[in-house]
Amino acid sequence: MLTETGEVTATVTGKVMHQAASREDYPAVGDWVVLTPPSPDRKAQIQAILPRVSKFVRKAAGGVTEEQIVAANIDLVFICMGLDADYNLRRLERYMTVAWESGAIPVVVLTKADLCQEELDERLRGAENVAIGAEVLPVSSINGEGLEAIRNMLTSGKTGALTGALIGSSGAGKSTLINHLLGFERQVIGAVRSGDGRGRHTTTYRELILLEGGGLLVDTPGMRELHLMDLAGNAVDGAFEDIEKLAQNCRFRDCQHHKEPGCAVREALRAGTLEAGRLASYEKLKREQAIIERRAAYRQSIIEKRGFHASDSGTANRNGRKNWVRDWENEY
Repeated sequence: MLTETGEVTATVTGKVMHQAASREDYPAVGDWVVLTPPSPDRKAQIQAILPRVSKFVRKAAGGVTEEQIVAANIDLVFICMGLDADYNLRRLERYMTVAWESGAIPVVVLTKADLCQEELDERLRGAENVAIGAEVLPVSSINGEGLEAIRNMLTSGKTGALTGALIGSSGAGKSTLINHLLGFERQVIGAVRSGDGRGRHTTTYRELILLEGGGLLVDTPGMRELHLMDLAGNAVDGAFEDIEKLAQNCRFRDCQHHKEPGCAVREALRAGTLEAGRLASYEKLKREQAIIERRAAYRQSIIEKRGFHASDSGTANRNGRKNWVRDWENEY
């Protein structure tokens, strides 16, 4: 834990553990907490977690349906993607979708720009066409391109430090970028495979790093697979604003953009102003969103049917609610 007097080690109190219904109710990297200072005979204790203003989440590993909070209370999400074999616009679309849903502002960081000089302009345009509404920065840790722009984004704010989170797949250059922003070798750097540009997970846990200018940066392990969670609202629409605008000109309000007459989206495909791959990605994410929403509604109906409520804080009720939901989700 980082406090005004320095770093301290802390544990959650029994009350926090007792009231926690899921892993989301435990502290995550970036959380502001109410803390009892350490004493000579015991560690500091976390008494409560303050309300989160933003959170970047992903599906927990191992097939669990619970969400895993990658970082909380972040102002900026730096989506790192290498301009080598790591370059993948379809994956970038998924990151953009979850970034907009988090409540933070996405910034696309195209690393290893020095390795892609001949194709740089083309790949930069491709990322800009996908990351609508976000700034796209080509960055090189070799010649320093783009590093100052990131430093300027992570200065102290009026009410506290501006916090950013670095996300991306293994080998995207996140650890190298952090070392250059800090000015010394703090993060372990691993080599990437020459065949596909994939790297090993040199960062194996999430860490909050204090920068010299007063800003904070969260380093995260590489995520090659990004399962969507809790995409209620307009997360997919925000990441695909260009397609949503086209759809407003379709003849039918409920147009599915398949074979309907007067479809503005299909017309854009024929005209070459919309890529087929981007439309396919949009439709895939829409289907995932629909499945998530159906499962959430189904889960809530089970909870209500069995008489469990979110306000139930007793151990028996809480464990019973988890067991029934798990059993019914397995059947579903």
